[in-house]
Amino acid sequence: MTAVSRPVLVVGFDGAEPSLVFDAWLDDLPTIRSLVQQGTYARLESTIPAITVPAWAAMLTGRDPGQLGLYGFRNRLDHSYDRLAIADSTNIRYPRVWDVVGAADGRVGVVSVPQTYPVQPVNGDLVSCFLTPGPESRFAYPLGLKADVQSWIDGDLLVDVPDFRSTDKERIVRDIYRMADQHFEICRQLMRRNRYDFFMTVDMGVDRIHHALWKTMDPRHPDYVPGHPLANAIHDYYVYADGQLASLLELAPHDAVVIVVSDHGGQAMQGGLCVNESLVTTGDLTVSAYPQGVTPLAAVDVDWQQTTAWGDGGYYGRVFLNVEGREPRGTIPAAQYETSRVRVARDLEAVPGPDGEALGTHAFRPEELYREVRNVAPDLVMYFGALSWRSVGSLGHRSVWTRENDTGPDDANHAQHGIFVVYDPLHPDGGRRLDPVSIYDVGPTLLAFMGLKSPEGIRGKPIPELGS
Repeated sequence: MTAVSRPVLVVGFDGAEPSLVFDAWLDDLPTIRSLVQQGTYARLESTIPAITVPAWAAMLTGRDPGQLGLYGFRNRLDHSYDRLAIADSTNIRYPRVWDVVGAADGRVGVVSVPQTYPVQPVNGDLVSCFLTPGPESRFAYPLGLKADVQSWIDGDLLVDVPDFRSTDKERIVRDIYRMADQHFEICRQLMRRNRYDFFMTVDMGVDRIHHALWKTMDPRHPDYVPGHPLANAIHDYYVYADGQLASLLELAPHDAVVIVVSDHGGQAMQGGLCVNESLVTTGDLTVSAYPQGVTPLAAVDVDWQQTTAWGDGGYYGRVFLNVEGREPRGTIPAAQYETSRVRVARDLEAVPGPDGEALGTHAFRPEELYREVRNVAPDLVMYFGALSWRSVGSLGHRSVWTRENDTGPDDANHAQHGIFVVYDPLHPDGGRRLDPVSIYDVGPTLLAFMGLKSPEGIRGKPIPELGS
């Protein structure tokens, strides 16, 4: 007999923005509105950095990025200059919620939760995430589930939207809906044929449609297009996702605790701060020849013996120092490490916006953010303009500023807060707002609802106001 006392259903929407869900569009989202009115809701304080990897892993383990040793999709394997690896399921060394449930003999269902590829055994069923290389891969556990999935959907499984940073917006929207139709049908098929003690799924469509189309709806976007034919596309996808959520609730056990959650929010991308261009101007990064066109730093001939710092691009910035005895051609004596880091941080924080305005950029030090710092962390984690500006790592822009993303068209950046909604049918809460709650507390709260203890050494704790 399982030790799980209550079933739990978690439906995640990657990047769902609280100002849209709770404020602008709540009346258009009847399923979420009902859960909010009968339950508890809050903005969810994400990890720093507020990105898909490591945020979902932090949520489900109760550990921070430093404890996980994961600082983004790509992480340095060592202190060399060019060895990077994508963070997949093999990088998560701690039990996630479904592992704890499975160890208590509870049956779990997991569909499209980030960092579940390569698939790992679970006590139940698992369909992996957008990191899956393609439909030919082993994307399901147990092995026979792959054939079932293929029989439930039309065509090959679409694990992500191909080339979602492109100018073909109509095609992107079609692919987002196709991906989501498949994803929610898989969930429904599994929930019809099995009773799960814990079922969790994450939809990536919200995040992808933000990045593709934010400028069509938001007048605050610098490239806002009034009257764009896809102006309602993001709103309409939220409405569609709300309807898909309703279809899952119809299949959930009558006593299931329901959680709707996102790992971070979204906002208009104002442009990019070219972090390596800035480091060139301060003399921290030296190249043998400045590129004639926009060029990834990895393809530029860096004079490492004259370089003290370099950076990576992304929704946030990662800055690394070139330290003697640590990097192969380090230039900063170990005794001068902190002095150099303070100066580089100060210089980047002082970079004004393109019109001379103060951005409010903040440089975080990993050892101040995290309980421990495992693997190779950035020396500085940079939030440019509270994430309204992305970090651009390439060189050749001839400016510290760019309006374009150097990895393809992108309208949105991430925001620090996601959504969190809890509905307990046995203890309705009448629409109480808790603001904000911590992402690290979600996993322990889920386990508490199921009557299970959290693993030792985690950062999070059950949210006491939920009475779990």
